[in-house]
Amino acid sequence: MKRVAVTGMAGLSPIGLDWPTVEKNLRVRQSGVRIMPGWDIVTDLNTRLGAPLPEFDLPSHYTRKRTRSMGRLGMLATRSAELALQDAGLIDDPVLKSGKTGVAYGSSSGSPPAIGDIGKIMLTNNMDSMNANTYIQIMPHTAAVNVSVFFGICGRLIPTSTACTSGSLAIGFAYEAIKHGQQTVMVAGGAEEISVTQAAVFDTLFATSTMNDAPTSTPKPFDIDRDGMVVGEGAGTFVLEELDYAVARGATIHAEVIGFGTNPDGNHVTQPAAETMAAAMRSALEDADISSGAIGYVNAHGTATDLGDVAETQATLTALKHCVPVSSLKSYMGHTLGACGSLEAWMTIEMLKRDWYAPTINLSNVDPRCAELDYIVGDGRAQQSEYVMNNNFAFGGVNTSLVFRRWG
Repeated sequence: MKRVAVTGMAGLSPIGLDWPTVEKNLRVRQSGVRIMPGWDIVTDLNTRLGAPLPEFDLPSHYTRKRTRSMGRLGMLATRSAELALQDAGLIDDPVLKSGKTGVAYGSSSGSPPAIGDIGKIMLTNNMDSMNANTYIQIMPHTAAVNVSVFFGICGRLIPTSTACTSGSLAIGFAYEAIKHGQQTVMVAGGAEEISVTQAAVFDTLFATSTMNDAPTSTPKPFDIDRDGMVVGEGAGTFVLEELDYAVARGATIHAEVIGFGTNPDGNHVTQPAAETMAAAMRSALEDADISSGAIGYVNAHGTATDLGDVAETQATLTALKHCVPVSSLKSYMGHTLGACGSLEAWMTIEMLKRDWYAPTINLSNVDPRCAELDYIVGDGRAQQSEYVMNNNFAFGGVNTSLVFRRWG
């Protein structure tokens, strides 16, 4: 079996488009949640809250010809991948087009505006809303394909479209592709663009926060007064490499991926199951060949939903068997859906490198139904850890757990 190194990372998030900005906002407990005025047109929508990206411009080489197959989702995925490849020092490396590099990338859906254009056919009985690229922008594998085409990557393609685990599942499958010798390099991650339709999906389940008069006070993961999630957007990308290859070319190594576990609940589409969540974590620990007590920090899925927080924390205590330090980055940037697994893993590794872990903001009183874990609050936690875990859970009962090891 091959060892797998993380040699490139980048993210576009509601609290920053690079790590220095993200770190600054985490340390000052700055939320990226905002009122979304444009959503007022949906009169029966309860939430008016979202976490959009800060404004940014694509570089000039993102020409119309190169981006016509991309919705905003595809653009976020591709730009994030470019920044990660630059970080890895591989942006112009022949390995990208050699067949030894693959792409694993996901989102919970295609680009919502393009989906709307397709839907208009059913309402108008004509095709005026469509063009030759509409389907390319809505297909579930639009992120993976646009990344591969933009950089000429022709190795293994692994699209993941599993809602909130799309990004973490992509990292896990990419890790396995290298571990088993099928690829030398993998570009992996997840992306999502914000849309009122996504908020509406969770609104119908009474799962969205309605603290519309106090946007930065929500979401409140694990808090007894939490009232639901906030949708966000972004993209996060990893470059993974076979360790010996990375060392031979003198790459900077951020961390090592050593464990991955995934499973379905096999029970209910929207109600989480603590037993199978815990099984996914145990699977990751077994893959990593470490004990449960070795995990020094858990980046939780932490959506601030009633059932989700309780099930996840109980599963974490069951699997890890100790009062592990834990926090939820969704308290800062909302739920970025298909991007959350990769964005949160990126931030987790950056925190691992700096021996500091961000607190969960908006957490004042832990719900007594949540398990007795070490919930990081206040100014965060300065500590050195050898191993950290990143967990994500999705509609459909799709569970993922990733374990990373400090490098150097």
